Amino acid sequence: MSLSLPDFDLRDEQREFRDMLRAFFEEHAPMTRVREVMAGEDGISPELWERAGREFGLAGLAIPEDCGGQGFGLPELALALEEAGRSLAPIPLLASAGLAARAVSAVAPGKAGAEWLGGIAEGEAATLAWVEPAGDWGLAAIGSEFRESGGGLRIDGRKSFVVGAREAQRFFVVAREAGSQGLAGLGLFAVEAGAEGLDLQPLESLDPTRKLARLELSDVSARPVGVPGAAGLALERSLEEAMALSCAEMVGSMQKVLESAVDYAAGRYQFARPIGSFQAIKHKCADMLIDFEGARTAARAAVVAAEEDDPERSVLASVAKAHAGPAFVRMATENVQIHGGVGYTWEYDAHLFFRRAKSSEILLGDAFLQRERLARVLVEGRA
Repeated sequence: MSLSLPDFDLRDEQREFRDMLRAFFEEHAPMTRVREVMAGEDGISPELWERAGREFGLAGLAIPEDCGGQGFGLPELALALEEAGRSLAPIPLLASAGLAARAVSAVAPGKAGAEWLGGIAEGEAATLAWVEPAGDWGLAAIGSEFRESGGGLRIDGRKSFVVGAREAQRFFVVAREAGSQGLAGLGLFAVEAGAEGLDLQPLESLDPTRKLARLELSDVSARPVGVPGAAGLALERSLEEAMALSCAEMVGSMQKVLESAVDYAAGRYQFARPIGSFQAIKHKCADMLIDFEGARTAARAAVVAAEEDDPERSVLASVAKAHAGPAFVRMATENVQIHGGVGYTWEYDAHLFFRRAKSSEILLGDAFLQRERLARVLVEGRA
């Protein structure tokens, strides 16, 4: 019998939406299909992405209706990411809806961002490029600069660890005014894939289900999103939302890991008994459940706080990320160990979730960075 994990904090319509998405991904994104796609260069299934958009409007879930989206909120997008994470679905949902769309919505709210948000809602793959080769996930570390030239704007710089870059049709690049520091002088700019001076270099990633790339920008033409040089605070807010949404995606993967471990422990026999009857395995599964419930609670609290503009949203986003990342890694590790020797083999899926756990733990800042950020936010709040 499959493990059942009740959701007490979801409304009936949210449960129905989640169940429909789960059935959709189980039918159209089984692990056999995920493995086929990850073996390719791009790392996504255009057919699945198009179908998910046509049937559920996933990319536009949290985009306002007057901008071409579905008009729902972050909780609904978080549910979609949970189910995508549960199946490791090869679609750019986090990159397009969780990173790019949230940045545009924050920097150019309302109809000011309709041009960009409409394309994302229609299924144009997009992503956010802000991290630079040094690997600092904070906005203050950005060194790429924009400048005026010939009546337009140009960007020079390098961006690394760009999620969903290989399939992106448009990049939203963060750059700063020359001489500016910290959050001051930052701007968000739209750069078309294939633009002259833009070079995309694939990066080798631990997680083959999530491709990464480096961008080299040399005198690249860019269009401003919002007011150039005045986007720092809005971008920081969008990254807080992205952290909460990435935690939701992790929660979906964690649920699948827990289910996999329990199912295997119930069906694998040693000494004429299922290994799940052994105390050591019971303890592992119990610890996994504790990690999962803690991560789910923290992630949903962060999503709701971001949706409701709660004053504690920044703290809750970092708390969720600091807990969910290490918890996911612990669960994925225990799952491999419960599977025993076969858990390490390529034929089993346990290692794919372990790889996703390690990459998700680092994405948007690991637990150490989040605790440092929490300390800074709390100290600044008291001051």
